Amino acid sequence: MERMGIEMSKIAIVTDSNSGITQAQAMELGIRVLPMPFMIDGETYFEEITLSRREFYERLASDADISTSQPSPESVMQLWDELLADYDEIVHIPMSSGLSGSCQTAAMLAQDYEGKVHVVNNQRISVTQRQSVLDAIALAGEGKSGSEVKKILEEDKFNSSIYIMIDTLYYLKKGGRITPAAAALGTLLRLKPVLQIQGEKLDAFAKARTVNQAKSIMINAIRSDIEKRFGGVSPENQMYLQIAHTENEAAAEQLRDELAAQFPDYPVYVDHLSLSVSCHIGPGALAIACAKKM
Repeated sequence: MERMGIEMSKIAIVTDSNSGITQAQAMELGIRVLPMPFMIDGETYFEEITLSRREFYERLASDADISTSQPSPESVMQLWDELLADYDEIVHIPMSSGLSGSCQTAAMLAQDYEGKVHVVNNQRISVTQRQSVLDAIALAGEGKSGSEVKKILEEDKFNSSIYIMIDTLYYLKKGGRITPAAAALGTLLRLKPVLQIQGEKLDAFAKARTVNQAKSIMINAIRSDIEKRFGGVSPENQMYLQIAHTENEAAAEQLRDELAAQFPDYPVYVDHLSLSVSCHIGPGALAIACAKKM
């Protein structure tokens, strides 16, 4: 028995705060979370360390100039070096490579670590990224090596979907993601556009006129994905359902009940959408995501 214990690799799991995993939750899970840096009116803040969610939304509401950055190479390497004093390997799960450069940076830095750091490019963010972290913890617990965990997560990367209803077009316009004319027309028509994240990018999906219509569109899209892409809705085919929101707790809880009624066999998890997504879409957003259970 003793010999087997020695042979099993000690794996540290690292992600970033885009996963929605708080520093307190990270301690409970036995993992490390890199805080995402934000530039607010020219000053740098770190999610949850020097910038609370409440402060973030207050600054957003006061029309501050907010942009996201990626964790500095120094902060990433410092964390890895610290962990490698106690662990044999690291599995590092950053946010989707299509939405930030932090994945490419980490992959480049890992080349100097003689195969001890495995950067997972599984193109997820927020609640689906969190699920990848939980999967990684389980896989490491089963005795998988760092490279095996990376391989399994990357093979699984397209087994998830996110749909997001936007409450206001103001922030998409401000960030240059839609034209002022499209924003003006959308505001006039009171549109609640639904966006999607499938792997790489945030894309338009549908135009809804009301919140209820947007919710129906998202629920139907998730059902269609499960039926056409993930093996069908049944108790045997387990899916994780997730709801994420930006300062929209009551609506998220109501949506949880609606989702639970439609998919009684699947657990539903509710969380805040990460701040780096929030700064592009603003408050009042609602998202539904799903990820296939491994």
